[in-house]
Amino acid sequence: MSTTALLSMEEIGKSFGPVRALDAVTLTVRPGSVHCILGENGAGKSTLCNTIYGTVSPDTGTMSLAGAEYRPRNPSDALQAGVAMVHQHFSLISTMTVEANLLLGRKGFRPPRRALAADLDRIADAYGLQIDPHATVGDLTVGARQRVEIVKALLHDPRLILLDEPTAVLDPDEIDALITTCHALAADGRSVVLITHKLGEVARAADEATVLRGGTVVGGGRLADVPLPSLLTLMLGDKKPHTATSLRRQGDSAPAVEPVLELDGLTVTRPDGSTALTDVSLSVGRGEIVGVAGVEGNGQSELTALLSGALPADAGTMKLDGVDLTGRSPAHRTAAGLAVISEDRHAEGIIGDLSIAENLALPRLKDYRRWGLLDRARIRADAVTAIADYSIRAAGPDAPIGSLSGGNQQKVVLARELSTPGLRAVVAAQPTRGLDAGAVAFVLERLRAAADDGAAVLVTSSELDELLAVCDRIVVAYRGTLLGPVSTDSPTAATDIGVLMTGVPA
Repeated sequence: MSTTALLSMEEIGKSFGPVRALDAVTLTVRPGSVHCILGENGAGKSTLCNTIYGTVSPDTGTMSLAGAEYRPRNPSDALQAGVAMVHQHFSLISTMTVEANLLLGRKGFRPPRRALAADLDRIADAYGLQIDPHATVGDLTVGARQRVEIVKALLHDPRLILLDEPTAVLDPDEIDALITTCHALAADGRSVVLITHKLGEVARAADEATVLRGGTVVGGGRLADVPLPSLLTLMLGDKKPHTATSLRRQGDSAPAVEPVLELDGLTVTRPDGSTALTDVSLSVGRGEIVGVAGVEGNGQSELTALLSGALPADAGTMKLDGVDLTGRSPAHRTAAGLAVISEDRHAEGIIGDLSIAENLALPRLKDYRRWGLLDRARIRADAVTAIADYSIRAAGPDAPIGSLSGGNQQKVVLARELSTPGLRAVVAAQPTRGLDAGAVAFVLERLRAAADDGAAVLVTSSELDELLAVCDRIVVAYRGTLLGPVSTDSPTAATDIGVLMTGVPA
């Protein structure tokens, strides 16, 4: 691997109002390398990538690319220089086909469909990234949409590709494929900057790593010289990550069996005619946390959409405290005490242009009305309290939620949903996706606290260790059915769940 820098950043600084997002950041990315950027949510990782990509202009410092001055005014400048980026949040148009999305912005009277098809074949052969160009983006799973985003970046034939939390929405096989892609890109002489919170992926993918904390570089180096525990210590500082037994109820503290959330015979058909859920039945008791494990695409997304009221059931019923909510609106379900933490916070959980205070108040605007007008002072005061209670790093309640890091956006969603009046049940879909170790622990602790206060909690996640850490029992989603359950008190729980993920009933 060459020692000459492909990308060099010197003393880069950037502020957003009173928040110092980057402070004198110096970074070197070498040709033919995979360089991981680590740090807690709000540490400045995404701002750093956006600075390289031309979305954000630094206040101070300089950058060079392959030895030449590099000051992109916008992403178009970056792409022309050979720098591409895959953002943490999707930029695809859901109502269009994959092919139409990939052809957007192409010049010429006729869309170059043959050339695109040849490029897609080349990328699939070289990197194992298979996509269906004729599929409608809105019908794809989250993982498939992420693959399209990566392919879209690779179509520009970049010499430097920035991947902002690309594995957060991928299943284990897709993560393996992505790591293989990173290695293949590096072998071709390209460089990859990879943001991830998962140290296991860092160990498999990276040549070097840099750790940010509070917008400042606090350490890093070649992986051959820096052990992973040292990187974790640099990321967390004095914080400690959760352990696999830290949040589970034990023995005589097992939850009561009184059912709160009851699903019976739920069946859902996708728009393409395939079956997403088949005869799904499940009961979650008061004070209990039940996990739904499994590889993405086995019906988990549809289950969450069905429970939230966004998707109708073809058959079956959903009850909350004995009240049938099947077919009722999302607003009616919220009023009944159901909180939903959606799978894709950016698309479904927040409105980026609205303030933190406005996002927190959205589901309960009627509660803030006085003489027909919104009591904005009360909305703002409640937001100030939520920001403090949930350790949300932001300039204040009036800051646009879109200006926050992904982890802090998730904390706003968590604060809003867990403060649902008369909270009876919580449905949390991938609640720790894209979060660092400290934020993961915070989310799991809040879910455990909600259960301790009497709520029934249903959590879907692809992170088995987190489910084992917080759940009382776990079921496995497999081809639209739920297998199990497995008690997390069992010493063979992880193995038993692994067997169920192959489709073998308990």
